[in-house]
Amino acid sequence: MDNIALDVFNYIFTAILCGVFLAWVSLISSMYKSFTKTPYLDKFKNSSNQTPKVSIILPARNEEKFVGKCLESFVHQDYTNYEIIAIDDSSDDKTCEIIEKYAKSSEKVVPVKAGPKPDGWMGKNWACIEGFKRASGDLLLFTDADTRYSEKVISFAVAHLLSEKLDVLTVIPRLLCLDNITKITLPMLSTFLHSRYSALNVNNPKKGIGYFFGSFFIIKKEIYEKIGTHEKVKHEIIEDGALGKITKESGFRLKMVRGEHLLDAVYSRSSQEMWNGLERLMVPLYHQNKSYAVGVFFAVSFILFIPVPFLIYSLVFVSPNHYTSFLPLLISAIFSAGTIFIAALMETKMGLNLKSVYALFAPIGGLIVSCGFLSGILQANKSSAVTWRGRKYSVKEFSQNYINL
Repeated sequence: MDNIALDVFNYIFTAILCGVFLAWVSLISSMYKSFTKTPYLDKFKNSSNQTPKVSIILPARNEEKFVGKCLESFVHQDYTNYEIIAIDDSSDDKTCEIIEKYAKSSEKVVPVKAGPKPDGWMGKNWACIEGFKRASGDLLLFTDADTRYSEKVISFAVAHLLSEKLDVLTVIPRLLCLDNITKITLPMLSTFLHSRYSALNVNNPKKGIGYFFGSFFIIKKEIYEKIGTHEKVKHEIIEDGALGKITKESGFRLKMVRGEHLLDAVYSRSSQEMWNGLERLMVPLYHQNKSYAVGVFFAVSFILFIPVPFLIYSLVFVSPNHYTSFLPLLISAIFSAGTIFIAALMETKMGLNLKSVYALFAPIGGLIVSCGFLSGILQANKSSAVTWRGRKYSVKEFSQNYINL
């Protein structure tokens, strides 16, 4: 009886691992198409000689380590008709001093101090709307304080937007990882972006998928106002993705392009921030749909991590003297675990430009993602606050009505 139960257990997980393998084959195919077929920011037929004014809206909260380098890259752009609206979002470090310093040395920098954040607003969203109130440009370029640009980025963006008669253009930056935990975790998290929020899906007018990268999206002012500005998504965690979805669903022309060779942005500043980021994805998802959130956790765990322990389990017990059910389990575990490493290597080299060695730690990265999601679900059941970028929010303040994993 015990032998039958064990065989049933093994065959059930053999079938599950076969499903995981097929899922990874689909994901890897999507990743490859995304990497090889996504258009580039600087590769287009330039048919525009217009230079409308661009207002760069740069929110910054406790960004003393990054905002100076960001402003330095902005003041040296070869585009001439632009302003930099640099918003100090109630920082308690030297962010405000650094912004004031650049405002004194460059007339393009317009310093703004955001007022106290009202209830019901996420901090960055509030800072963006405060910056928008001071903007005088026909085009609005939203970015982050930890982003750095090459000198031709704005010129390329404006010409690309106008030449192709777009309403919005968003650019994929090179994502910088500052710690080893992020370097082994981000490749596993990023694989899903290529299946759902890839540029090929965003750029396809037949699909209702829209997404902005918060580190760079340039939008016509009139379009920004029509979609409701950041006030429309004031309580959204992933406000850039939410704005992208609203833009696409509203019928406006949106395009996503690659620009890793022209700008970079820090994904997270520490392993703790990476962990907080994983939690903040799940908290609103759980409040929106508990069953769906739990399902996402189990799906992610099985796809990113479970094949590896089953590979070890089947290797230990498979032998001519053991039950025949271990052999198909071993084979399915080898194939499903192998695809995890292939996807991690592809994302590490083609997407994040990291050393290949980080792909070897893919199962650890998958485990971290799974545990982070589980922690978010558990946190969602508590009344305690969630910390993000120096602010504490009640778990019920988080909203994620437009973006789903």
